[in-house]
Amino acid sequence: MIEEIKSELSRIEDRNDIKILLAVESGSRAWGFASADSDWDVRYIYVQRLEWYLRIDQYKDSQEEILPNDIDLAGWELRKALSLFRKSNPPLLEWLRSPIIYLEQFSISKQLRGLSEKYFNSRSCMHHYLSMAKSNFNEFLKERDLVKAKKYFYVLRPILACDWLRITNTFPPMEFQKLVDSLVTDPRLRSAIDGLLKRKVAGEELREEPRIEILNDFLADKIGFYTAHVGATVSTDKPPTALLDDIFRSALNEVWN
Repeated sequence: MIEEIKSELSRIEDRNDIKILLAVESGSRAWGFASADSDWDVRYIYVQRLEWYLRIDQYKDSQEEILPNDIDLAGWELRKALSLFRKSNPPLLEWLRSPIIYLEQFSISKQLRGLSEKYFNSRSCMHHYLSMAKSNFNEFLKERDLVKAKKYFYVLRPILACDWLRITNTFPPMEFQKLVDSLVTDPRLRSAIDGLLKRKVAGEELREEPRIEILNDFLADKIGFYTAHVGATVSTDKPPTALLDDIFRSALNEVWN
């Protein structure tokens, strides 16, 4: 499948006359708990030719495509990606840290990794993960007697990411197991999570079953705590843009010579 993904990425480059700078796995396979029928969530950053940028009108700066072979492709144009990088956008920061890389060419991704600490904003990231945890908890777990096992991970992972951010003031790892090993010390809670992981990998995640009270209570308490901890607003201060402008211009030169 990896060769098939690389072939699809090459097709996208040729069809759209672009260059893909970085393509990674961003879903359950990168998180470390994929089941046999999990999709391939491929995310990429790409750059257009110089002429695309030198015009009055703005055109679509993203791409999406879902293929019949369970490959979900989505990409951001470089200028869009740099704008989000400046805001410490968690999905983009995750792409740069993904343990599964399908394609990486030119020096741009390496430069951004080197600047990640400078542009990292713990509060902004915590807002993102808390919002994700809240919406998934309210939709899939709250006030439900029967739940699908896989839905717990959509809340557990962002909540543990919030814990990591609060404790270390660094960006959390993508791998779910690293978060669990570092942060979950309650034996009963750990046992419940480990049991969920085993069933998720075995492909039992779609079956509805009685909710797991210890997990529901843990997640509800954490959501309440972080709602009070983070507050309602995010800093609107913009980090320096000049460095990212330089990277953008150098990328155009490096890619298209």
